[in-house]
Amino acid sequence: MTVTPFHLAWFLQGSSVQAWGEPWTGNISEDWMSCDMFLDLARGCERACFDYMLLEDSIYVGETWQNSRDIFLKNGMSIPRQEPSVVATLMAAATTRLGIVPTLSTFAYAPYLTARIVGTLDQVSGGRAGWNMVTGSSDLSAKNFGMERLPPHDQRYDMADEYIDICKRLWGSWEPGAIVADRESGVLIDPAKVHTIDYEGRYYSSRGPLNSGPCPQGQPVIAQAGGSDRGRRFAAAHADTIVAHVKGVQQMKEYRDDVRAKLAGFGRDPDSCKVLFLISPLLAETTEEAQTKAAQRAVNAENSIDRRLAQMGWSTNIDFSTFDLDQPVGELTTNGHQQSLAQFLRKAGSRTLREAIISYTSGGASIDLVGSPDAAAAQMAEAMQEIGGDGFLFSMPNVTRRTTAEIADGLAAVLQQRGLTRKAYAHKQLRDNLLEF
Repeated sequence: MTVTPFHLAWFLQGSSVQAWGEPWTGNISEDWMSCDMFLDLARGCERACFDYMLLEDSIYVGETWQNSRDIFLKNGMSIPRQEPSVVATLMAAATTRLGIVPTLSTFAYAPYLTARIVGTLDQVSGGRAGWNMVTGSSDLSAKNFGMERLPPHDQRYDMADEYIDICKRLWGSWEPGAIVADRESGVLIDPAKVHTIDYEGRYYSSRGPLNSGPCPQGQPVIAQAGGSDRGRRFAAAHADTIVAHVKGVQQMKEYRDDVRAKLAGFGRDPDSCKVLFLISPLLAETTEEAQTKAAQRAVNAENSIDRRLAQMGWSTNIDFSTFDLDQPVGELTTNGHQQSLAQFLRKAGSRTLREAIISYTSGGASIDLVGSPDAAAAQMAEAMQEIGGDGFLFSMPNVTRRTTAEIADGLAAVLQQRGLTRKAYAHKQLRDNLLEF
């Protein structure tokens, strides 16, 4: 049987303290500032021939539990967080083939600044940079930048259409061959091949050209997490890779089919954009040991309901501390992460809030992977065959050096042995590796 390989990437939830209170964290509370553990993680991902490392980000401290920051600060929940573009640069220096994709929010960075930061990362990495484009989800973050609140969800995407158009035009403000470096004439740059963009939109404007020069990839790879219908349309119009958080193989297939149809609707080749699904495998030497871990994970969920609901509130802007734990969840809306809330509500069904959050947070993201590396690899292969592609993003709640080894040297090695993922990089640049298969 012909095996079609799939892509692997890592979704790093912030680039600072990880897994506080979990086993095997070592001295993370003392040495997290140095980023050494995350550089080791990047090297591990490259050793396993992952396509990219995505650095998720937020730029606020949570307060969506009893209208207080206490639970977030005491438990190190999405705090502290370092500037992702700085950490991304260190990761690029520590690797030679792995794609590096920091998150930059459209409301927090001017379009010219984003184009310059990510363009520079593409240059210093030799064409391995990407940009995880997010529009923001919390009014708390908006307040940090002098705004009262974020615009409504769909309007944020309308604004992002202009924003990303500016970035693309700025990256294109240098024609191929603009740097001639002619020592005889003394001319470094051909003025005829560098242009202003003179963009005047409803929400943004920029003159250009980009003064940092051309990008090795032409333009960096764009990643996006389109969950709502508006988000999916945006991703289909602009993204080179999509982060998908949907539960179950059937939903995963429906999501990918929908996005690919939207890509075709925009006149794009559906194979030009890779949809990667979040997974959080629970691995052990045997399936029995892994199932014991899973049972403990469920117990831990029961014993930390407040923290888990606070984290759900952090992404959805809902303070669940005001809800009755033993009543059905009911209907909820948000101006925050709509996909996260939709998945939670789908999982909840008629369950009580207590039952729903335990079930939601003790599962394994898109598909539950509990077992030995060999068993998990077989399940991933089966899921990909049914879905049609394109791969998986590891999103681990307990990032430690042990976790890195379990994935990079355990599960990834089995996937390679089965011919399911690449054993060596065929290209130097991120986009080329994404398009390899």
